[in-house]
Amino acid sequence: MPVRLPSIGHLSILALFSLAACSQEPEAQGGATLATEAPAAPAEEVAVAGPERVILAFGDSLFAGYGLGEAEGYPERLQTSLRGDGVNARVIDAGVSGDTSAAGAQRLGFVLDGLERKPDLVLLELGGNDLLRGIEPAQTRANFETMLGELQSRDIPVLIMGMRAPPNYGPEFQQAFDGLYRDLAVQYDVELVPFWLESIYRNPSLFQSDRIHPTAAGIDRLVADTGDEVRAALPAN
Repeated sequence: MPVRLPSIGHLSILALFSLAACSQEPEAQGGATLATEAPAAPAEEVAVAGPERVILAFGDSLFAGYGLGEAEGYPERLQTSLRGDGVNARVIDAGVSGDTSAAGAQRLGFVLDGLERKPDLVLLELGGNDLLRGIEPAQTRANFETMLGELQSRDIPVLIMGMRAPPNYGPEFQQAFDGLYRDLAVQYDVELVPFWLESIYRNPSLFQSDRIHPTAAGIDRLVADTGDEVRAALPAN
């Protein structure tokens, strides 16, 4: 059962999000959730076909489902959506709230080694906590290079779930941060969702009271908005 703990630095995260929401880009994460497999949709409710497709959702609180019920997080709802479309999908929730890209780089190999088999696809979602802590984009890029190199060495396809920097960091920082996702997708020949919160960040009603973490309705909107990219990133059987 997932364990959800309060986030550290919520006020700082809220300030970051508010600045972003006033212009064009929000960010941020919080809370702490242990990795857990998403519960499979009941077999009698959907007709799935083909071999099982295992997707590893590797990220921070936006994947961990901070403030939501067990079945309401992005990985869980994505699995339900895929299975509802007949895809025999199992989405593993490996989101840990508060994780920076450095923390992700440290634990990725351990998580992969602990799986029963190699995943068919990894959704890589990190970077918001790097913004919160003022980590230089060059360091974030280096951490992503470590993770993408690890995944490349294991021949695992990747879909990067990109983030954006708020304008208060200045145009130089913003350009460097926003560009790293695009550049790395090209460098490592992986798929990219440029800003995966695009469909909800202008709508406060789709966020919890902290104005950071999506509500269950917000998660459903994100799944609907990014589901096609996930399906397209899955390799052919």
